[in-house]
Amino acid sequence: MTPGDPYSRLDYRRLVAWPERMAREEPFLRQALEGAPVPRLLDLGCGTGEHARLLLSLGFDVTGVDASEAQLAAALEAGEEPGLRFVKGDLAALGDAVSGEFGGAVCLGNTLPHLADEAAAGRFLAALAGLLLPGAPFLLQIVNYDRVHSRGERALPLSFRPDGDATAVFLRLMEPRPDGTVVFCPTTLRFRPGAEAPVELLATRSVLLRGWRRSEVEALLDGAGFAAREVFGGMRGEPWSPDASDLVVLARR
Repeated sequence: MTPGDPYSRLDYRRLVAWPERMAREEPFLRQALEGAPVPRLLDLGCGTGEHARLLLSLGFDVTGVDASEAQLAAALEAGEEPGLRFVKGDLAALGDAVSGEFGGAVCLGNTLPHLADEAAAGRFLAALAGLLLPGAPFLLQIVNYDRVHSRGERALPLSFRPDGDATAVFLRLMEPRPDGTVVFCPTTLRFRPGAEAPVELLATRSVLLRGWRRSEVEALLDGAGFAAREVFGGMRGEPWSPDASDLVVLARR
């Protein structure tokens, strides 16, 4: 376990309805990654590896990178497959973890905000640009922080999953701050409505994120040499608006 790993006690494989999510996102991912110059992808902030395995099933060799030893251990529990590997690495020092040439990259699951200052985010994107072949697609997805900041939103939608005779509740609280940062508190509860103590706290942590707005993300991409951008409001290719749930950017090297 990495000291200070904020995700060491969160079982994302259990807390997220992955089969439904993968079925929902696959058509958009397939379309976004069409035309990759070579079938070799990076999954940056790969977590427990569900997207990496989906991309493998679409015919790509995939290298998943994540800073969390706990998340990578969960990714490896599903077994090794030809064309798929997972490596531990800090995205702010991506070049220390990965080398070679890649035909595309994805950075999903609100990973970029974990790089909480412009210098770190800039280093990450510059290193990524150096790993991608000309014309390679880069798909980035984060929470739409334009909406979070403008509304002062304090939570993301709840997630409920079966947990034996109980229900696991995934609660994600937020505190947006005037300096653009967001205190993010991922919390897992166990809910038994008929029990004397119906709610049990299983895990909670606090993580300081940078709530990157659309204009800031586009400036970072410009600085790293990415071009030909399309902007969406979700992983089905919905149009972006200030009220969209997500900010999804498809750029090219």
